[in-house]
Amino acid sequence: MKSRATAFVFLVVLLLILAVADLYWGSIAIPFREILAAFDSGTNTSVLGEIVLNYRLPKLLTAIVAGSALSVSGLMMQTLFRNPLAGPDVLGVNAGASLGVALLTMFGSAMGGFALGMGSWGLIVAAITGALLVLLLVLFVSARIPDLVSLLIVGMMFGNISAAVVSMLQSVTNPDLLKIFVVWTFGSLSAVTWSMMPVLVLLVFIGLIMAYLMQKNMNAMLLGERYAQGLGIPLKAMRFTMILSTALLAGSVTAFAGPIAFIGITVPHIARGLFKTWDHKVLLPAVMLCGSILLIACDLIALSAIFNNSLPINAVTALVGAPLIIWIILKNNK
Repeated sequence: MKSRATAFVFLVVLLLILAVADLYWGSIAIPFREILAAFDSGTNTSVLGEIVLNYRLPKLLTAIVAGSALSVSGLMMQTLFRNPLAGPDVLGVNAGASLGVALLTMFGSAMGGFALGMGSWGLIVAAITGALLVLLLVLFVSARIPDLVSLLIVGMMFGNISAAVVSMLQSVTNPDLLKIFVVWTFGSLSAVTWSMMPVLVLLVFIGLIMAYLMQKNMNAMLLGERYAQGLGIPLKAMRFTMILSTALLAGSVTAFAGPIAFIGITVPHIARGLFKTWDHKVLLPAVMLCGSILLIACDLIALSAIFNNSLPINAVTALVGAPLIIWIILKNNK
């Protein structure tokens, strides 16, 4: 217990350090006194203070919310399918969100420019709509397929179909419109403004509450569906809730920040290795902290001075996450 408490304290301290670094670091380094002054309502906000409050602070909060959401959704999928390589994208919800954005950007001009004129909100609505449609299909199938492996395959097939349609649309779309979609696929923590933050936080909060209410049931699921059913756990209702929670968490992050890879797959392994447990009462807060830390760290790498421009966050998470998974697999085999 003491070692777990120490690990949690370490993660909280590390999160605070990285949070301050994320407010400090960027295209220009902002002195700590300017950061502190920006939070002092009694002083006139300087230009640097405006950058902190209106750009870097929303980006930091987005990283914390997105890292937590993706990590919890990845943990739930690995528990549901009992597959260490399962992630929030296995249900095809993220691919559905991409399809929604692709349809909007590539056919938005046919709607008289109204859809594209909605700007970021238009992309968010399109992504949520696409994710919701795929979610409804997955829920429809899950109610009729008792086998989890078959459900996993069906979810992946929905994702592949969505990706195939997106590829077809890309091949026949105006290059100028195609750029909007391509930029969205890079992912961006800075795309979320203060006006968007309450909606993102609300959706993620609902998904997290659903996950926390299933802690005991998810522990039982680790021993198999028959064991869980023997304890009186309604499997269909639990599966429905886990899928819905994952879709809320991963779908909302994808809608607001674009697709962010590998966080959901990697972080549960990091948390299990750090806390030496499979107990979801410990793992849920652990993955939230680890996910936030990893995504902020990736953001700092993307802003590193060794690059002339900021790198896409989706590329950095893949470059960091993939080697981590390989290392974890090799370590577990030993």
